[in-house]
Amino acid sequence: MFSWLRSDDRRRKDPEVFQTVSEGLKKLYRTKLLPLEEHYRFHEFHSPALEDADFDNKPMVLLVGQYSTGKTTFIRYLLEQDFPGMRIGPEPTTDSFIAVMQGEVEGIIPGNALVVDPKKPFRKLNAFGNAFLNRFVCAQLPNPVLESISVIDTPGILSGEKQRISRDNRKLFEAEEQDLFRDIQSLPRNAALRKLNDLIKRARLAKVHAYIISSLKKEMPSVFGKDNKKKELVNNLAEIYGQIEREHQISPGDFPNLKRMQDQLQAQDFSKFQPLKSKLLEVVDDMLAHDIAQLMVLVRQEETQRPAQIVKGGAFEGTLHGPFGHGYGEGAGEGIDDAEWVVARDKPMYDEIFYTLSPVDGKITGANAKKEMVRSKLPNSVLGKIWKLADIDKDGMLDDEEFALANHLIKVKLEGHELPNELPAHLIPPSKRKATE
Repeated sequence: MFSWLRSDDRRRKDPEVFQTVSEGLKKLYRTKLLPLEEHYRFHEFHSPALEDADFDNKPMVLLVGQYSTGKTTFIRYLLEQDFPGMRIGPEPTTDSFIAVMQGEVEGIIPGNALVVDPKKPFRKLNAFGNAFLNRFVCAQLPNPVLESISVIDTPGILSGEKQRISRDNRKLFEAEEQDLFRDIQSLPRNAALRKLNDLIKRARLAKVHAYIISSLKKEMPSVFGKDNKKKELVNNLAEIYGQIEREHQISPGDFPNLKRMQDQLQAQDFSKFQPLKSKLLEVVDDMLAHDIAQLMVLVRQEETQRPAQIVKGGAFEGTLHGPFGHGYGEGAGEGIDDAEWVVARDKPMYDEIFYTLSPVDGKITGANAKKEMVRSKLPNSVLGKIWKLADIDKDGMLDDEEFALANHLIKVKLEGHELPNELPAHLIPPSKRKATE
C-alpha cells in the first residue's frame, strides 16, 4: 500500500491512498478531469468518457492488413490453439471483428451483449449501431497468453495485388519477427505507464478544449446576430488558437486539428457553451503538477515489485512451428532426407566442448551443460525446451550425442528458425532410435 500527503492549501489534509496505479488513475479521472470534460462537452468533440474498464483491462493488440496475409494464423500461432470463431482459408474468411480474450469457458459473446458489459472496454462501440455490432464478437477461452494481453482480429483489407516477400529478404524478415515478439511480450510491463501517459495527454487536450469553448462563448452576442457571429468565429478559429496559445503559454501541438474542429463546431449551439471556470482548470493543473508525479513513483514501485511482467505461454515459450517457419528442409527440418544424421556434421566440434565439461561415465550433469548452453544468450524458456528435446532418455544428463543435439538445436534457433514441439525422427541420434520406437 502506498500513500502520500497533500501539503498544498488547496489539497486535502487527509492522505490519498492508492493500492495500485490503476486505482489511482480511475480516482483522479473521476474526481479531477471528468468534471472539466463534462462542463465543456469534451465528449461530443473528442472521445467518450472513460470507464473503469478502460483502466483495468489488459493491453490490446490490433491486427490489420490485407486478407490472406495470416492475421488469424498469427493469433493461433501466439496462442498455440484454435479459438472460437476462427476461420482460416486461402481467400477472405474473417468477416467480423473478433476480440480474443481470456475466459474460464470457451465461447462467443455477440456484439450487442458485449457493449453492455461494464467489465469490457467496448461500451463506447454501442454508438456504431447494429451494422457494426452484428459483425463484432468476443471469443473467450482459457489461455496463458490471454492472461496478459487481448488480441483483436479484423476483416482483411481488399487489395488489387497481394504482397510478395522475396527470399533475399529472409534475414530482415526474421529480425523483424524477433522485434515483434519482444514488443508484444513487453506490453504488460509498460501498460501502467502507457495508461498514465494517455491520461496526461487527455488532460492537456481537455484544458485546451475548455479554453477554446470558453473563448467562443465569450465572443458570442447575448441577443442578436448569433448566426453570423458563429460563422465568423468558426472561420477565424485559427486566430483564436493563436490567441489562446499566447495568453496561456500552450504548445501548438496540444491543440486539436483545426479543420476537424471547425467541422464539428458547425453543428453546435454556441449559446449552450460555458464561460471559463478557473476552478475546474486549477484542479486539473493540480493533478498534473502533483498527483501525476506521485503516480509516476508508484509506477516504478510496481515495476520493482513485479519485474517479470511479460506475456507467457503459447508461442512465447519459444516452440511450435507457425507462420514464421521457413520451409521444408530448413531449420529443424534440415537433413530430413539425408541418410546421415545431420548433427554428425558438426559433432567433432561439439565433442571438444563436451569433454571439457567433466563428463562422468560418458555423461555431463545438467549444471555443467547449462554453463555452456547459456553462452547462446537464448531465453531460459527456450533453453529449457531445447533441454527437453535433447535429453532423449530423460535421465537429467546428456551424453555426447545428446549434447551435440542440444547445440544443433541452439544453432537452429539462433539462425532464426522455430523449434519443433516434438523432436523429429531424423534428429534422434542413431544409437537411440530403436529405444524410441
